[in-house]
Amino acid sequence: MSFASMQLRRAATAALLVLAALGGAASAAEPVADVLDAAKAQQQPMLDTLRGLVGFESGSRDVEGVEQIAGYAAEKLKALGGSVQIIKPTDVFRMGDTPDVIGPMVHAEFKGKGSKKIMLIAHMDTVYRNGMLKDQPFRVDGDRAYGLGIADDKQGVALVIHTVALLQKLKFDDYGTLTVLFNGDEEISSPGARSTITRLASDQDAVFSFEGGGTHGDLRLATSGIGAAYLTVEGRTSHAGSRPEGGVNALYELSHQVLQLDDLSKPEDGLKLNWTVAQAGTNRNVIPGNATAQADARALRVADFDALQTALQERIKNKLLPESKVSVKFEVRRPPLEATPASRALAEHGKAIYQELGMPMNVVDRAAGGGTDAAFAALKARGPVIEGMGVNGFGAHSNAAEYIEIKTIVPRMYLTSRMIMDICNGKAAVQ
Repeated sequence: MSFASMQLRRAATAALLVLAALGGAASAAEPVADVLDAAKAQQQPMLDTLRGLVGFESGSRDVEGVEQIAGYAAEKLKALGGSVQIIKPTDVFRMGDTPDVIGPMVHAEFKGKGSKKIMLIAHMDTVYRNGMLKDQPFRVDGDRAYGLGIADDKQGVALVIHTVALLQKLKFDDYGTLTVLFNGDEEISSPGARSTITRLASDQDAVFSFEGGGTHGDLRLATSGIGAAYLTVEGRTSHAGSRPEGGVNALYELSHQVLQLDDLSKPEDGLKLNWTVAQAGTNRNVIPGNATAQADARALRVADFDALQTALQERIKNKLLPESKVSVKFEVRRPPLEATPASRALAEHGKAIYQELGMPMNVVDRAAGGGTDAAFAALKARGPVIEGMGVNGFGAHSNAAEYIEIKTIVPRMYLTSRMIMDICNGKAAVQ
């Protein structure tokens, strides 16, 4: 065979490979189009579900309201064929402000024919008091849907329900188990749900948390840990005028302790400790026998909270008044969520999916302040945890009008569904 003939054959072979690749790309685009069409078909049903969810006043301390919304969500999941339970918390992590009774969780499982395990989490409770719904009922105005708690986090509950419905419409069941968990105590630091979230998430290949995407639709791989320190000083009372020397001034000791504990912050590492509340004494003419102070703590790494607790216990041994008794209690209200190589890789896959729709997406891998239940999921997780899967919105925790952007429902549902499908089909790495 001549050199020219060989070149022609190579060129023809290359052309055939290109045509094959193009044909493969065209066929691969078909299920993507199906997913997009299915997401569009779910937009109005999701808005209808949101109307129902917003209709329940479900403040974290309103157990009856949380029970009602849990029943509503459970029925939606049962109608989709899930194995559904309404779970009352039993393993409760008691903090200073934990109520005596905590609202339930909704736990659903959908069995498939594959092997991957994926978990979807959102919360049903809000920060609002009973009676406020009348001022923020569900309504649609242009491209915004308004309602009490609609952005935080009733959109997340609705989005999960209708993502499951979308997958069923497409007859997609290549997962091993699709687990759904809705809790009713997120806004009070999840004292009843945290252990369940951690336990279920530990056996998942991926966990998606459906807090809202904010105004920009960012995916978040890191959230701040939130802690609290409680400093207690016991002194001895005495008459402040006639016999002050007989007392042990708890206020003096408290002041000494707060000042010597003031340099434990490491802002450059994201560790912050700020004393914010203090109380001492009962009467002007009595040497105070008791004093207390509270501090807010933030951290980006679990290890930083561990080190802070150790430092606090060591520092309080240095007392101004030897006869005083000083103790400090530290509670981790939320651990930090830390970005991992696996979560970064999965988020980048999600970013590429969003680009198929011509939409940009930011992936944030450093915490900015708040904490979420994603951190409890990540404590023992073997797979990546992604936060911020919910739709875009604004106004959470405010008395102004809280809303979501309707135009982001379809892209967000498309994103979630595609990520689930790609994980199950081995197109998205989770290890």
